[in-house]
Order: sequence, then structure tokens, then C-alpha cells
Amino acid sequence: MIKRQDRKVNRLKRHKRVRVHVAGTPERPRLAVFRSLNHLYAQLIDDGASRTLAAASTVEIKAKGNGVAQAAEVGKAIAAKAKAAGVNSVVFDRGGFLYHGRIKALADAAREAGLEF
Repeated sequence: MIKRQDRKVNRLKRHKRVRVHVAGTPERPRLAVFRSLNHLYAQLIDDGASRTLAAASTVEIKAKGNGVAQAAEVGKAIAAKAKAAGVNSVVFDRGGFLYHGRIKALADAAREAGLEF
């Protein structure tokens, strides 16, 4: 049986590997995603200035439906906030999570709403 701590440590190792290659700039910020058991969070981050440009989460938008539907709502919300901030293109940081399910739904919804990855 895999312990919860082992899964967390493995995710953080994957995240560190990804972050070596992924960095946000003012023109192309990093779209960072975090998935907890109950909620999904997305942030647009300018790593050069260490600033969050926009953020959206399932807590904030109070989305209804299952996790995938909620993730799609968060993707649409973060894309709308990015457009309002003048951002059209982002670098996707999946945060060490596998690219399927809620993470994929968020990314697909953000793409459909007009963000370029």
C-alpha cells in the first residue's frame, strides 16, 4: 500500500523537475495549477517579479457539478481574468500532477476560452 506522504513527496519531485524548464515572464506568465482533494486552484504568475497576476479557484466561483465540470469552470474563469490583465499566452505548469482528469479539463477550458499554451 502506498502511503499518502509517499505520494506527496513523489508529486513534489515531479513538480521540481517541471519547474526547472518552466518559468513565467510578464509577457507569458506561468499558469500554475494545484489540486487538493476538494478544490482546484489556478494562478497566473510572473516569476521575474514574483507576482500573481490573476487567480481562480473552485472556492471562489462556487461551481456546481462534478470535479471535471468544476475544473472547466475554473479554466474559463482564469482565461477571462488573463484577458482582462492583457495576457494572451501562458506557460502551463501542471504542478507535478498527471495531465488527465481535472487538470486536463482546466487546460482544455482555458484553451477554448482563448488562452494560448
